[in-house]
Parts: sequence; structure tokens; C-alpha cells
Amino acid sequence: MVEASCVCSWKYASILDNPIRKLIHNPKKILAEHIEPGQIVLDIGCGPGMFSIAMAKMVGENGTVIAVDIQDEMLQILRDRAVREGLESRIVIHKSNIDRIGISDRVDFALAFYMIHEVPNGEAFLREIASVLKPKGKFLMVEPKLHVSASSFRKTLEAAVAAGMKPISEPKIRFSRAMLFRLNK
Repeated sequence: MVEASCVCSWKYASILDNPIRKLIHNPKKILAEHIEPGQIVLDIGCGPGMFSIAMAKMVGENGTVIAVDIQDEMLQILRDRAVREGLESRIVIHKSNIDRIGISDRVDFALAFYMIHEVPNGEAFLREIASVLKPKGKFLMVEPKLHVSASSFRKTLEAAVAAGMKPISEPKIRFSRAMLFRLNK
């Protein structure tokens, strides 16, 4: 399992959510086939909300995005954006801690984009994700090739399988290692 590294500071929020990054990692292209109107979805390590905002549009008026981060400042940036875009009723802001996501809602889909390598106990983290997925729920794990070696990514995949998730596809995402899982229930 990958050792935790430094968490991306809220001071770099503009790097995490900018037009160039949206061209490279277009949320709609990456997530559209996995998210449906009315679903409850989870954005773990949401940062300033590049994926959360897109997810809120995809789930529609009857859906919910649970946006999780450990940094109050990132969550405030997302909260302000959600209000500006009229999406605040669809996005639930949740502050987690470094060791635990800490939600009890069951979700149809969960996203962990470029953040598992920052988690101190990846095995426990993946077990927690499996515990909040609805039966047949999906989980998309995406890690940066620059920070996560192929062997470390394989170990993380093994931990996800041990947590009860089945790999179903390997999406091609620029500069990334990615795997889509389905809960084995």
C-alpha cells in the first residue's frame, strides 16, 4: 500500500480547478457513463470541487453529491462555488479526518481522484468505501502516474479486491492509473 504523502494545500486550489486541467481531466467525459440522475454520489478528497460541481449537474435536482475533504478551506471554496452556480441543494459538504471518511449514507458511486496515495491507511480507507457503497455500487479510483508506481497501484488494487470490490474496467485517463470497481454484493 502506498504511504501517505503531503496533502495538497488549499493554497493551490486554483491549480486543482482550472480550465487547462478541465481539458486534461474533463469531469463529464470521465464520469458521465457512471452517474445517473437521482443518484447519491461521493467525491472523496473533493478539493475545490471540480468533480463535485460536475457531479451535481449529472445527478440532477433529485440527486445528491457528498463532497468530502479534510481541509475546511477547500470545503469553503466548494460551498461558495455551489452557491454561485445554484447547486447548493445538491451538494452536502462533509469534513472528514485523515483516518476516516466518516459518512453513514449509502452511495451509488464513489470517486477518489488523485488522493488515495495521500491516505495513511489505504486498506482501511478502501474497506470504508466498500462499506458505504450500495449493492452493485461503483467506485472509480484514479491515481497520478507521476506519484504512484505501477507496483504501488497494483497493491492498492489488491487491497480494494480484499475489501470486497471487483475490478470491472480500466478507464483510460490521461497521466493516470485508473480502475473502476463494483461492489461484490
